[in-house]
Amino acid sequence: MQALAQQEADREFAFSEQEFAYLARLVYEKSGIVLGDHKKNMVYARLARRLRALGLSTFKDYCALIADGGSDEIGYAINAITTNLTKFFRESHHFDHLQEAVLGDLNAQALAGGSKRLRIWSAGCSSGEEPYSIAMTARSALPNMDTWDARILATDLDTNMVATGRAGVYGASCKEALPAGYYAKFCQSADAGTVRMADSLRELIAFKQLNLLGNWPMKGPFDAIFCRNVMIYFDAATKARLVDRFASLLKPGGWLYIGHSESLREDGQRYKIVGRTVYRRVA
Repeated sequence: MQALAQQEADREFAFSEQEFAYLARLVYEKSGIVLGDHKKNMVYARLARRLRALGLSTFKDYCALIADGGSDEIGYAINAITTNLTKFFRESHHFDHLQEAVLGDLNAQALAGGSKRLRIWSAGCSSGEEPYSIAMTARSALPNMDTWDARILATDLDTNMVATGRAGVYGASCKEALPAGYYAKFCQSADAGTVRMADSLRELIAFKQLNLLGNWPMKGPFDAIFCRNVMIYFDAATKARLVDRFASLLKPGGWLYIGHSESLREDGQRYKIVGRTVYRRVA
């Protein structure tokens, strides 16, 4: 207790339990993200720089700003609190499965005279590495993709991350995460040690800001949905509602990819598990 009290005393800004509870409640109401008591230090660290920028001296003043109608400010707070950890081809087995099981089957159907329609949603796309990885996989699996009606929807709560993804510019170190040959095929040199994603990828992806707890303007159906390392921030009830909504937008037999530390309850009604964190909508 003494160490905790000293930590509170050493802080640049006063941050009471009541103020943390207020912010945690607002974040939950607006985004569904659950901030347990153990997240207090993280919230302080991520919002302290905002208080400095605004010239505020306490979190009490910051909460008052939000309470006085600062809807834009709560959006900023959510952006700051949201964890955006991602990289190209993260959890690579998902992209192997996408190429072989999903795109391979669609291509076979197209060659047999079926539809050439492809729709994939990256829900919680962060700074864009995931949808660009999806686009690279699709371009590689479907060599005649320009003859397809193909679109990738990339959404995130954080407006800054959406803007980064839309710009499609990343550090040159991204080369290390790409499969052999992909860098030369899909990346263009930019300024100051950065690379820009090729137009052939950018034209496939629509980046949009979206709160997963709000209204969804898209109608689907999607062949696959990626929602990875997002639901770990939600409580059980919110997660259950979300995966049910995903199922309603997936075509029968469509695929849902979730994060490595996540799982779904199988009830046999909407999904069945077919691989490591890979689920299929029950037709």
